[in-house]
Amino acid sequence: MIEQEKLDVRTITLGISLLDCCDSDLDVMNRKIYDKITTMAKDLVSTGNDIEKLYGIPIVNKRISVTPIALVGGQACKCPEDFVTIAKTLDEAAKASHVNFIGGYSALVSKGMTRADENLIRSIPTALACTERVCSSVNVGSTKTGIDMDAVKLMGEIVKATAEATKEKDSLGCAKLVVFCNAPDDNPFMAGAFHGVTEGDAVINVGVSGPGVVKTALEAVRGKSFEELCETVKKTAFKVTRVGQLVAKEASSRLNIPFGIVDLSLAPTPAVGDSVAEILEEMGLESVGAPGTTAALALLNDQVKKGGVMASSYVGGLSGAFIPVSEDQGMIDAVNRGALTLEKLEAMTCVCSVGLDMIAIPGDTPATTIAGIIADEAAIGMINQKTTAVRLIPVIGKGVGETVEFGGLLGYAPIQTVNPFGCEDFVNRGGRIPAPIHSFKN
Repeated sequence: MIEQEKLDVRTITLGISLLDCCDSDLDVMNRKIYDKITTMAKDLVSTGNDIEKLYGIPIVNKRISVTPIALVGGQACKCPEDFVTIAKTLDEAAKASHVNFIGGYSALVSKGMTRADENLIRSIPTALACTERVCSSVNVGSTKTGIDMDAVKLMGEIVKATAEATKEKDSLGCAKLVVFCNAPDDNPFMAGAFHGVTEGDAVINVGVSGPGVVKTALEAVRGKSFEELCETVKKTAFKVTRVGQLVAKEASSRLNIPFGIVDLSLAPTPAVGDSVAEILEEMGLESVGAPGTTAALALLNDQVKKGGVMASSYVGGLSGAFIPVSEDQGMIDAVNRGALTLEKLEAMTCVCSVGLDMIAIPGDTPATTIAGIIADEAAIGMINQKTTAVRLIPVIGKGVGETVEFGGLLGYAPIQTVNPFGCEDFVNRGGRIPAPIHSFKN
């Protein structure tokens, strides 16, 4: 499973509460933040490396998530530039702790924006341009509150501004920025990880991944009934999740930090044989994007969850199948052959773990169009009571037919066509789309 089918623990993520670092003095607060992160995370990477050697299980990333910075910095930060100093502090703390990424440069604005929320959001382009390891997320909607369309409109502008600020690196900053609806408090995966306000002072969350393991298992049931197909996925998800549970408990014990959750998402990589798309094609699709794709993905997601919840008492985060285009060679191939469009990807997000993820679009796409795509995805999450997200990358200076290289786990992506018709008048209405009727359950 490990050597041939690319089973790995994608991340051990240490969640750290920074609420006790709040201070009216910006310099004092930055010092508190740096000291707390570097103290609590000092043994995270070495512990992960030791566990990797002990069990022979690859642990690809060691990461940190922190309390949404809009909440932490509200007292001291009077303008976007003040928040940028916190981003730099987070980046320095991440480097000192030797982790791959730090998440939590975030704001939760599903019903409205405070002054601090708006200042943080407006600081995102500069913050992501001047840091290496900081990841940012903004939650613009939920099933309980509806969708804050003022925040959606602003995020369309921020995505474009982030692309411009990092255009020398093919707009790479947008790969570290995700817009959520129904964001979970305990997600260990970047770029959307943050330490929720309902969490304790610190927690260990683990994200596992094994698309290659599932694909190999399904090869043994080609042509068999859906019953056998489902049983195979469930049994395989159980095994993969047990690996995550083992690593999580060991890390928790060694670091003396409570175990939080195992996120059993099937997170692909650009490596051959580590693709969610190939799982769907193994089910009988000629190509991802063909008729039947959404049904196949729904089946996969559901059976992964059913198998995983039997393997751990604490399954959380996103948990299911990810469909990032640039990080999945099978998805890239489907786009290149014309089988997979942005509209089909949106339909698939109704039944998968997250949403429109790591999709490169033309750099001249209007901010209002990006906001409209965010609104569509947030509506899917709000109505279906699930997490949805958007991580679009408008690559400045490039258009449809060109390819952009991001490198590493982020992979590469063909730039996809975006519907040319506008939604400016809709996005500019302002206000909030109300919560759906089924949200009123109190």
